[in-house]
Amino acid sequence: MTLAGKRVLLIVAGGIAAFKVPELVRLLRKQDCGVTAVLTKAGAQFVTPLSLQVLTENKVYTNLFSLTDENEMGHIELSRAADLVVVAPATANILARMAAGIAEDLATTLLLATDKRVLVAPAMNVRMWLHPATVANMATLAARGVAVVGPDEGVMACNEYGFGRLAEPPAIVAAIAALLATADKPLAGKHILVTSGPTHEPIDPVRYIANRSSGRQGHAIAAALAELGARVSLVSGPVGIADPPGVEVRHVETAEQMLAACRAALPADAGVFAAAVADWRVANAADLKLKKAPGAPPPDLALTPNPDILTTIAAPGPLRPRLVVGFAAETHDLLRYAEDKRRRKGCDWIVANDVGAGTAIMGGTENEVHLLTEAGFEDWPRAGKDEVARRLARRIAEALA
Repeated sequence: MTLAGKRVLLIVAGGIAAFKVPELVRLLRKQDCGVTAVLTKAGAQFVTPLSLQVLTENKVYTNLFSLTDENEMGHIELSRAADLVVVAPATANILARMAAGIAEDLATTLLLATDKRVLVAPAMNVRMWLHPATVANMATLAARGVAVVGPDEGVMACNEYGFGRLAEPPAIVAAIAALLATADKPLAGKHILVTSGPTHEPIDPVRYIANRSSGRQGHAIAAALAELGARVSLVSGPVGIADPPGVEVRHVETAEQMLAACRAALPADAGVFAAAVADWRVANAADLKLKKAPGAPPPDLALTPNPDILTTIAAPGPLRPRLVVGFAAETHDLLRYAEDKRRRKGCDWIVANDVGAGTAIMGGTENEVHLLTEAGFEDWPRAGKDEVARRLARRIAEALA
């Protein structure tokens, strides 16, 4: 993987192994990877802020209480602006503070505030590395998803031999590249079922019951999930838009056909049911075109309920996806009806939107949604349906991680 355009926040803790940090920075910059360095007070005893500033071509941060930076919540911005946070060298001290959740300086505050993946490159005396406290701390960090590169085995600065040497810079760069590749495709190896568009329920061979759904939101969700590495099975009703690239598409017309296609696509890690499925179908659909005769009454169309696809797939059982996401399009009392639907149908999340007169959402290119979960609800700002899809895809990736 190329690191061009990627951004690394590099936290340099205090240890003799910090002498390898300039070479690490040089290798990252050689690949056009942006590096922002944070130097602990102890780290500054081994490598100077000026040398890191020259090599990174960025300001080097050392103080949590810099008034200029903190006026704009600099520690929050720093913690989230990078694609990956790297601690090298990661001393026994900073690993212990990470495990305990201590935030007493800029480095540990950033580590506690970040929402990005963290890679640590441990470096310490072999006895410190093998100490039960360090072993327990590393187990805690691993359980939280912190990645590790090294340490290597060899002779250390204290003249003892064993594991504790900082991994060589090329190995750290390789670990960074591997993590960023995974971060770009967080849904790799996952299978997700998506439904989209309306259904057409025949009245006769030329007429049908339908709705105004364009399928744009469901198709955008399928595309966004595929971009994050998922294998996506899209079951689409009749729409006038192109199939999203990189997605397995099954075209159907009726609700019964959609349910059959959804069942055939299982098992899946998640299901996103964005289709606007017709609630009813004509029980006595005609085989021939119904003719209108002068003065004759309109045909008697007996309606019968369609199968409830969301309820069926969300029902407990071995084939239920781990995450089931439904949609609720309402014209009034949106949140009340959406939460009732979430509970009644047994799904995990509901994406609710107001499709009342004047919203231009159903069939349009923008959406304004509310995400309802067991924990509560979130109001998302109005945005293009592609952006709504990308935001939902990221949330699904987090839930399946």
